[in-house]
Amino acid sequence: MNQHSPSYAITIRLRYSDSPGAMGKITTAIGEADGAIGAVDIVNIRGGKISRDFTVNARDVDHGKRIVEHLRTVEEVEVVHTSDRVFLMHLGGKIEVLPKMPIKTRDDLSMAYTPGVARVCNAIAEDPDSSFALTIRHNTVAVVSDGSAVLGLGNIGPRAAMPVMEGKAMLFKEFANVDAFPICLDTQDTEAIIETVRQLAPTFGGINLEDISAPRCIEIEQRLDKELEIPVFHDDQHGTAIVVLAGLKNSLLRVGKTLADVRIVVNGAGAAGTAIVKLLLISGAKDIVVCDREGAIHAGEPSQPDDSKQWIADNTNPRGASGKLSEVILGADVFVGVSAPNVLQTEDVANMGKDPIVFALANPDPEILPANAAPHVRIMATGRSDFPNQINNVLCFPGLFRGVLDVRATTINNEMKLAAAEAIAATIPESDLLDDYVIPSVFDRRVAKVVAQAVAKAAVETGVARRRNKAAEDIL
Repeated sequence: MNQHSPSYAITIRLRYSDSPGAMGKITTAIGEADGAIGAVDIVNIRGGKISRDFTVNARDVDHGKRIVEHLRTVEEVEVVHTSDRVFLMHLGGKIEVLPKMPIKTRDDLSMAYTPGVARVCNAIAEDPDSSFALTIRHNTVAVVSDGSAVLGLGNIGPRAAMPVMEGKAMLFKEFANVDAFPICLDTQDTEAIIETVRQLAPTFGGINLEDISAPRCIEIEQRLDKELEIPVFHDDQHGTAIVVLAGLKNSLLRVGKTLADVRIVVNGAGAAGTAIVKLLLISGAKDIVVCDREGAIHAGEPSQPDDSKQWIADNTNPRGASGKLSEVILGADVFVGVSAPNVLQTEDVANMGKDPIVFALANPDPEILPANAAPHVRIMATGRSDFPNQINNVLCFPGLFRGVLDVRATTINNEMKLAAAEAIAATIPESDLLDDYVIPSVFDRRVAKVVAQAVAKAAVETGVARRRNKAAEDIL
């Protein structure tokens, strides 16, 4: 059963006689309908009647409707109207563009626009690299999607994907002061997306690819990263991998195991699963078995349907394990799921090794619910905010892009990804780790800062950072 959530919060305006016991009848009715009251606010008192807004958390949309209908049965209580707080937040969009300085005088106008702006344009024409210093480019990221693989919703297209991309832009600004702008493309053609992003690149300091279906997303990222002078990062792949590695590092510390010694089962051979496996191998993992719908992927099978699965077959499963998930998970130390709801059963967890670690990251419904895994699992993580140990990409991408923008990195290499994971993990001192606290909270404001510093340092050390152009400095 779903839990009450602010994602399904409704505000119900009720008008009723301001008499003893009236408020109690209303709160009782909401409780009878299994609603969770979050707030009660007085709107007005007129003619002996009081109007109040009741903010109530429901389990889902239908549950919210049932709460309202039950309130309609309460005598002498009028349901004036209801509103969905989530939709209210989205009215008119969630982001806006604001000028950094006012234009109030003729002098202001002549410097910000014509004729003064021409001097700046000429300076950039003579030295294109100065565009990073003299335009918004130095702090701006494009959040690009075609809406083909929106988390939990699937292929909903570019218009329906916009609220997600707007939300991503909000997180960039809130956690790392990075200006991000959503760009949803009305095409799902790989070549068209690559060409469009290539044409847009002079406007931005980085490209964050989002919610593009696999395996297309892998080719799109790889080709753009080679062609562009700015970093390209597919967060669904690498952001997920970085945060998983951070959480796993701390989980292994808790249970006294090492990455090189544990047996890991990854369920899901898509873009995220492949990126997780690659980062784990680079970090020292030796024994990883990857499962898809057919079971364990291993060498010796017929050629895989795409390059990423063929890479998995060639580079994982050193013991040649075969069979379904329930078979290959026997004795495993770690399970990482980036697949589908309820594919992991209670008995599967019970059959894992000592002190098993389970990262069930399918969203919104994990591969196994924490309550079902609890009797057998030592450390449990999901992608949800209503359970402990949330593996959330917001721990990675704001700080990572802050770091690459600060040093004008040309790419995001493996050393930078590993540095980001280590920084996230190290935010929690080993002495403070708990089984239900192996990853920082998404609201831990230390995270973006330490990730940015670590990523910037790694970029400089690996030679992919560009210093500020001297000519641009002189102009400034």
